[in-house]
Amino acid sequence: MKQQPNIFAVIMAGGIGSRFWPRSREKTPKQLLEIAGSGGAPNDQSASAPQGGTMIQNTVRRLSGFVPGKQMFVVTNKAQKSGVTRQLPHIPSENIIVEPVGRNTAPCIGLAAMFVNRLDPHGVMIVLPADHFIQNEKEFLRLLDVGVRAAYESSALVTIGIQPNRPETGYGYIQIDEEPGAGNPYMDRGVYRVKTFAEKPNLQTAVQFLESGDFLWNSGMFIWRADVILSEMKKSLPEISTQLMNIEPSLGTSLFEQNLEHAYGVIRGISIDYGVMEKAENVFVLKGDFGWNDVGSWDEVTRITKSDEHGNHFAGKVIPVNTTNSFIYASGKLIATVGIDDLIVIDTDDALLICKRGSSQDVKEIVDHLRRKQMNEYL
Repeated sequence: MKQQPNIFAVIMAGGIGSRFWPRSREKTPKQLLEIAGSGGAPNDQSASAPQGGTMIQNTVRRLSGFVPGKQMFVVTNKAQKSGVTRQLPHIPSENIIVEPVGRNTAPCIGLAAMFVNRLDPHGVMIVLPADHFIQNEKEFLRLLDVGVRAAYESSALVTIGIQPNRPETGYGYIQIDEEPGAGNPYMDRGVYRVKTFAEKPNLQTAVQFLESGDFLWNSGMFIWRADVILSEMKKSLPEISTQLMNIEPSLGTSLFEQNLEHAYGVIRGISIDYGVMEKAENVFVLKGDFGWNDVGSWDEVTRITKSDEHGNHFAGKVIPVNTTNSFIYASGKLIATVGIDDLIVIDTDDALLICKRGSSQDVKEIVDHLRRKQMNEYL
């Protein structure tokens, strides 16, 4: 009888969600907000994902029953720690890992892997962003189960690719190898070898990727054993690995925070995709088709919320006159519109965003401007 994998979850929750300004702020970023729920019901009313709850609460909730609460870890930052702790009271406080400063996903994952490795080197880590929307949770969990077993048995790095339904330029892509054999004993379970990773393409290239049929969107979700990812980081990112290994003996001691601060002052920021995945040889990908959205901008929120017969979605007190194809969020005051089309309007107590639909990726530039002008009260 095969030994059962010991499963851990690592939730990455350190981002500030700058494209969700003005609702998303440094202390209350989008993962701590009820964006998908308060934005309305999903377009598909048969969705299995319940509404309500913040994004990080839903990320943790959908894993309940699959990963024990004591084996869930959340990596966040100092500004967000209290909010994370308050929203996830059932996760042990020692499992809330606080980075001194953001250094992208590779150091974040390496740090969490040390915590898991101390408990069980062969423990399988499911690494997830805190702010994704998943509609079909049953299928998502089925896929995780397949990925956990493949990662545990093969010592491979496993990622989840999303079956694309449009030529999207905002995502990276993964090319899969669908040829039988190729040293892949898991193809009958829907697990494929990765041929290559591709950066965010232009529209023409995205169309070619979609037409080829062998490219998936890169979801940023991963599954691997703790000892395997630490070994791969040692090979591909030796300088980061060395700094992390220097602080490993102080885990659980009073010296840990000081040592972590020093290490993060030295290591460079790099993503796990660039730093490890693109260099590793033993990489598998699962085809995901479970109603996924990374909710990366206000435009993405419009994709997952139900619109009325005029293409509008309203939250709060809104009076629309001759208004079409618009998304309006009113936090308190009444918003009235006349003769507008294709707009996103987000109102908060101290700021108002008015954005053309299709342009919400550029909201980040507003946050950059506020930071340059040191208008920190709006950040």
